[in-house]
Amino acid sequence: MALLTDIRLPAVQLAAVSKSYPSAAGAVPVLREVSLGFPQRALTAVMGPSGSGKTTLLNCAAGLDKPDSGKVLLGDTDLAKCGERELTVVRRSRIGFVFQQFNLLPMLTAYENVALPLRLQRGRVKRDRVREALRQVGLEDKADRRPAQLSGGQQQRVAIARTLVAEPEIVFADEPTGSLDRRSGRQIMELLRDSVDRVGSTVVMVTHDPAAAACADRVVFLSDGKVVGRLDHPTAEAVAQQLSLWER
Repeated sequence: MALLTDIRLPAVQLAAVSKSYPSAAGAVPVLREVSLGFPQRALTAVMGPSGSGKTTLLNCAAGLDKPDSGKVLLGDTDLAKCGERELTVVRRSRIGFVFQQFNLLPMLTAYENVALPLRLQRGRVKRDRVREALRQVGLEDKADRRPAQLSGGQQQRVAIARTLVAEPEIVFADEPTGSLDRRSGRQIMELLRDSVDRVGSTVVMVTHDPAAAACADRVVFLSDGKVVGRLDHPTAEAVAQQLSLWER
């Protein structure tokens, strides 16, 4: 695991970020002036009770959603101030996102799904680069198969290869093991861990699973839209104990 220090510059920095969503009864606060940095070349897990704001935090940090107030800094770029066109460029070139439901295009093969981000960048797709991404996730021999011909764990590995092939500055993952069996989930966490340790990626993931969080360098705990705790170099037991404090 990475050696974390507070001196290391964060890959993404949130400063006093607040976000509410409308409802019939009025605006419902989801994030409340959250200030938080995600360290470079490290795996950070975000945990908390249902409704604590985890996915909203991830979406704001990734530029998928705009906060009502505050800053979201990716280097010198404030995502909160970017227009939609600029955000699209940033997301394609600097940010990767792994969804719980994979979001693979069913009519494309595994190879074509992995190659898609490179096509969207309007660059020349290098076949060796796509094949290497599939090899890294153990699916080089499944390159010609469509998602319906793959297991859930294999589809998630294709989704991770699709994210990593574009070499983003930071990867966000929303419950990447949530719909998988334990064995497949363990494989996914090994892939994310390897992308940090071997490639030097920065990964931020939302998870509810203490075993998955134990693979992280740092766990951040949310409750009622606020950061309420942090745990470095976690174990599954320590994570479960912390969660029990906020879920009472």
